[in-house]
Amino acid sequence: MYTDINSEDFREQFLDGDLGEYQFIDVREEDEHAEVHIPGAVNIPLSEFAARFDEISEDARVALVCNTGVRSSEAALFLLGMGYDQDLIYNLEDGTKGWMNKGYKVETRGD
Repeated sequence: MYTDINSEDFREQFLDGDLGEYQFIDVREEDEHAEVHIPGAVNIPLSEFAARFDEISEDARVALVCNTGVRSSEAALFLLGMGYDQDLIYNLEDGTKGWMNKGYKVETRGD
């Protein structure tokens, strides 16, 4: 199983910690990502995920985010099904909404 992680732990372990290389993937649709997203998140919409998952390294940690953690958990399960190492897959369980509710920085359309 993949690892659920909340916004606080993500910041501590990934942004401020020393986990090394990782990819941060926002699986929301393009218009949602363009409106507001967590800095550093690359957009691969869930609707395109099966066709584009090969853009995601199998050798680095992968942190997945959506709005509330539901779609990103689907993406995490998909990656596991494709043979990705469960110890390298993380789901930001409180999503972009949880991140914003904590007052953490986001990028918005026009930034």
